[in-house]
Amino acid sequence: MKHINKEKPVLVTGATGYVAGWLVKKLLEQGFTVHAPVRNPADKEKLQYLDAVASKTPGTIKYFKADLLKPGSYDEAMQECELVFHTASPFINTVKDAQRDLVEPALTGTKNVLESVNKTGSVKRVVLTSSVAAIIGDAADCLNYPNGAATEAYWNTTSTVNHMPYNYSKTVAEQAAWEINKKQDRWDLVVINPSLVIGPGLNPFATSESFNIVRQIGDGSMRFGIPDLSIGVVDVRDIADAHFLAGYTPAATGRHIISTQNINLLELANMLRKRYGNAYPFPTRFLPKSLVWLLAPLAGFKRKMIARNVGYAWKVDNTKSIKELGIHYRPVEESIVEMFQQMLDSGMVKK
Repeated sequence: MKHINKEKPVLVTGATGYVAGWLVKKLLEQGFTVHAPVRNPADKEKLQYLDAVASKTPGTIKYFKADLLKPGSYDEAMQECELVFHTASPFINTVKDAQRDLVEPALTGTKNVLESVNKTGSVKRVVLTSSVAAIIGDAADCLNYPNGAATEAYWNTTSTVNHMPYNYSKTVAEQAAWEINKKQDRWDLVVINPSLVIGPGLNPFATSESFNIVRQIGDGSMRFGIPDLSIGVVDVRDIADAHFLAGYTPAATGRHIISTQNINLLELANMLRKRYGNAYPFPTRFLPKSLVWLLAPLAGFKRKMIARNVGYAWKVDNTKSIKELGIHYRPVEESIVEMFQQMLDSGMVKK
């Protein structure tokens, strides 16, 4: 049970990211000093959204030059910090070699940050951003859980470097973090496992896989139908709150599934249609699984992914986050509409 001194600076890795942006905003609003290691502290354009928040809040943000994949890169930024939020993960558009481009960077980044933690005597707690991907590999895995829903007790055992490599990278990175944590007793580890992140970005041109999915729902890419994919979704601001609470709730321990609702992609499309009517070519039906399976390679998906995910109910149990962190989840409809409206306003979706 760690009591964190709120007068001390707080480190946030990946501060310019989609989730971290809202976490930094919350910290600045509460008057904290945020240490933000970034690739290029001189890139004012990249930092403008955080600077704008800092100018209107009682907190302070200090930038440090750092590279997630370089050992010792976080040592300077971590000085005097009792709390470290590790949200950064390597951003890769195209994966040619999953081991090299996804798994190794995820592992290396986690190890580098935690090696700096081990060297920095002031650190008492690390809050790590993992994913429900470290809990569930494929939706079909839920068939093996009591009540068909995963809890924090489960680990993804079905993903590999060849099948669902992103999920595999999240799993091995989180497992490595727990291994490093176990070898010492000065700092504790609290993990946040969010589902698919939705909601507006602090930066209106935010990049994340969820923006790609929502754009395709609205821009006509799926007007002839949408795969029957079941997922969990959660508002980006709720994830930021979850990180904050995980950092400053002394009794917080272990992993926390952060997910508002188990839902499918068509339900998300229907929520947008309810708000925007027929102004955009939202899908109205599921594509037959056989057709999705057939076309999968053309869309860059492996057929095993389709076989084990389309048509299966994907479910997680978010009880721990509500009871132990005290999270109040925003309604999904509110989150998806705000996200889509921001994408319209910034020109990311055109009719």
